[in-house]
Amino acid sequence: MKGDLFSSAHVVQPAVEPGMSVENAKCIKYAVSGEMYARQGAMVAYRGDLRFERKGQGVGGMLKRAVTGEGLPLMAVRGQGEAWFAHEAQNCFIVEVEPGDQFTVNGRNVLCFDASLSYEIRTVKGSGIAGGGLFNSVFSGQGRLGLVCEGNPLVIPVSAQSPVYVDTDAVVGWTAHLQTSLHRSQSIGSMLRGGSGETVQLMLQGEGFVVVRPSELTPQKAQQH
Repeated sequence: MKGDLFSSAHVVQPAVEPGMSVENAKCIKYAVSGEMYARQGAMVAYRGDLRFERKGQGVGGMLKRAVTGEGLPLMAVRGQGEAWFAHEAQNCFIVEVEPGDQFTVNGRNVLCFDASLSYEIRTVKGSGIAGGGLFNSVFSGQGRLGLVCEGNPLVIPVSAQSPVYVDTDAVVGWTAHLQTSLHRSQSIGSMLRGGSGETVQLMLQGEGFVVVRPSELTPQKAQQH
């Protein structure tokens, strides 16, 4: 067979070491040697001796989605082989979590992660019932975390002198030690007159980074995710 489709830009190469790597902008490859975790339905192809098992639906088996509060079901992938993961052709990125690090992430942006990482569901401090990010998942330990994002994310530094305000529907995640609270950018009078539509943001203060996707989550997308 000939043609651009079969060029080296598209034909996958064997993994050189176990673990996670970016296959291309829309897909993550995982060379499994033991166990790893991924969102259910995210596997698009695999080869080798792999088993895919639905992870329990208790609190330890799902990640909370920030907008709806629903769960993101996970699956365990066990064995020896290679698997490819993707979600709705969204862009894929890898975060390296090192000992002492913590990364807070919206469940809808999680694609896959190493079994060596631990996570827990936490209420976003200061978000209240009105906050879009009521629940997020906090990853810690040592390993890699594969994320998806619609478009190329913005990584914005946060400093004590320069807090950052983000739309709760657009935030992907942030690094540890950032303090969160809700911020109203409109007066009550402005809201009664119709306002700008940007009434409440999540304010992040401290030292670290916040990751934001370049679009808001529409009601239709919220239902799909």
